[in-house]
Amino acid sequence: MNIFSAVIGPVTNLAGTWMKNKHEQGQAKHQAKMQVIQNDADWESKMAAATDNSLKDEFWTVVLAFPIFMVAYAVAFDDPAVLERVHAGFDALGELPDYFQMLLFICISSSFGLKGADKLMKLRK
Repeated sequence: MNIFSAVIGPVTNLAGTWMKNKHEQGQAKHQAKMQVIQNDADWESKMAAATDNSLKDEFWTVVLAFPIFMVAYAVAFDDPAVLERVHAGFDALGELPDYFQMLLFICISSSFGLKGADKLMKLRK
């Protein structure tokens, strides 16, 4: 029984140490993820507080809604010239350089607090 104990003892100690290390690694990964989540929440809270008195959200809402109002006007008052102007405006925006379109997209996205603008830009390609 002494030989059996001499062999099994170190093996169980080694297995116990390995299990303890695995648990500590899992805890460390969990804590790191929780810290990232907390940092994101803190950043979003600070950004929301910084834009409390900002009018840029309202500005971009009006800018983005303007073509809708013009289309509604053109349909309601049977004015195809307005529809042609709206189409011409979108064509002109489409002809802007790519870097400017991306800057505009980022500006509008940040104004509305959209996260993951980089992922949306990848979908565009």
